[in-house]
Amino acid sequence: MNKLSIHGPQFMLGERPIQIISGAIHYFRVVPEYWVDRLMKLKACGFNTVETYVPWNFHEPDEGRFVFEGMADLERFIKLAGELGLYVIVRPSPYICAEWEFGGLPAWLLADPGMRLRCYHLPYLAKVDAYYDELIPRLIPLLSTNGGPIICMQVENEYGSYGNDQVYLQYLQEALVKRGVDVLLFTSDGPADFMLQGGMVPGVWASANFGSQPDEAFKMMLEYQPDQPLMCMEYWNGWFDHWGKEHHTRSAEDVANVLDEMMSIGASVNFYMFHGGTNFGFYNGANHGTNPEDKYEPTITSYDYDVLVSECGDITEKFHAVRQVISKYVELGPLELPEPIAKRSYGVVQMKEQAKLLSSLDCLSLPVQSTCPEPMERLGQNAGFILYSTRLTGPRSESRLHLQEVRDRAMIFVDGLYKGTIERWNPDHEITFAVPPEGVTVSILVENMGRVNYGSLIKDPKGITEGVRFGPQYLYHWTIHSLPLDDLSNLSFEPSVQTLHNEPSFYRGEFIVDEPADTFLNTTGWTKGVAYINGFNLGRYWDIGPQGTLYIPGPLLRKGKNELIMFELHGCAAPEIILQDYPVLNKLDDK
Repeated sequence: MNKLSIHGPQFMLGERPIQIISGAIHYFRVVPEYWVDRLMKLKACGFNTVETYVPWNFHEPDEGRFVFEGMADLERFIKLAGELGLYVIVRPSPYICAEWEFGGLPAWLLADPGMRLRCYHLPYLAKVDAYYDELIPRLIPLLSTNGGPIICMQVENEYGSYGNDQVYLQYLQEALVKRGVDVLLFTSDGPADFMLQGGMVPGVWASANFGSQPDEAFKMMLEYQPDQPLMCMEYWNGWFDHWGKEHHTRSAEDVANVLDEMMSIGASVNFYMFHGGTNFGFYNGANHGTNPEDKYEPTITSYDYDVLVSECGDITEKFHAVRQVISKYVELGPLELPEPIAKRSYGVVQMKEQAKLLSSLDCLSLPVQSTCPEPMERLGQNAGFILYSTRLTGPRSESRLHLQEVRDRAMIFVDGLYKGTIERWNPDHEITFAVPPEGVTVSILVENMGRVNYGSLIKDPKGITEGVRFGPQYLYHWTIHSLPLDDLSNLSFEPSVQTLHNEPSFYRGEFIVDEPADTFLNTTGWTKGVAYINGFNLGRYWDIGPQGTLYIPGPLLRKGKNELIMFELHGCAAPEIILQDYPVLNKLDDK
């Protein structure tokens, strides 16, 4: 039986000692056709283990509707890893952080305004139990104790950064055990007193998350957990990016040196990330600290992370530097990599057809009448956009429109004409107007740019969460259109015409592919919006950068005719798109 166990400061796998050399690959950020490619590169670099989170909201997008097919086929991913001779670390915590929308928690939890998250709150735990009843039985046959590749599983994720409810943590531990999980369980937290005191579980092995100074981190771990194996469960060898900020990088030499420090003392390690992948669709998360100067910061679509294997699967300098360090401690044969994945430039795509959002509402959504402008979750909506409209009587003198707690970015229209944008991170932006005697219709298009995924502010409902005032007066009786934009098939397109600036519109174009290959959608000339290829949501783009292209994996294309749709909020220089054969992760570095 290949069960991972602890014997003093040493991991044992069955009867032999093991130093875990692991790397994170998130199956939910990679198209399934490329899972083997990424796993083979992990093994070729000298790793013996792959680690993955399991995002609850990806597998139960609507309460009671479970998805385990396609990109969500977790069992297949684990089996493929095992077939390649890799061990697997699974982190199925209800919460995963991961710069993923809501830290993996499903948005529908927030339909209950009294919901308490990540604590011993019975309504919350009932939802966790229902999910685990579906998830955990799928993992039991894949445990190493049953001949599978899974050697350990996580109880909760960085819980000490959030809370200190030991009853909750022990409930989650027992939730795994009673469903048949008999492999090694663990927690992972930052190496700080309050984090370890809040996140450790009695009798459960604890690991640490950090990016540098392993001597200090491991010293603290030994104070809390003497004579136990040392492991960095998240070695942050790269970092993620926010819209409007720089693209993060870290030198390969620095990454290799810190790894060498850890391996030289026999510590185990899990690279976070080995290969990052992509936040397809609306699955990017966001950050929001609690200091007065902190603002909401949404994460970009690319999850390249500046790590060993790039977003599109290319080997980086870090790959070779890390492999060289590993070869000092593990005998590695010649480097054998899978065949490179082809990249193609498909040239210019003319976006010849157009559908304006405000005149297409009936194709996309059934309106709901509501006294107050309710948030998305109360209407059963998880992601995308939401449009609130109300009639305002006149005459009225010029006054300011106040949106109380807009989440996250709102375009304001008066009788269909754009008046300005109010952003969560820029609440002082004023929009004022007067109302003529005949009155006006006020419409507010709100974009959910990703729920906060880390820290004390993760309870992050979307849309307009409090109310709308014109001057001092609250406005009531709204028509609401939920716009998840997960199905655009009912849109009626017409030939593209010159649109007014800031008139949200869908643009549609077609192009022919002789041989599908990876390509990159260059968004130069476009302002802000969402791109779709053959109905698949590639994610958001925004001209403030840092990324200047969207990655299109070859398997999303098909031989012959392909459809590209751009949902553009503010307007484009020209209705055309370039599909090129290289990515732009930092617009300043574009060729």
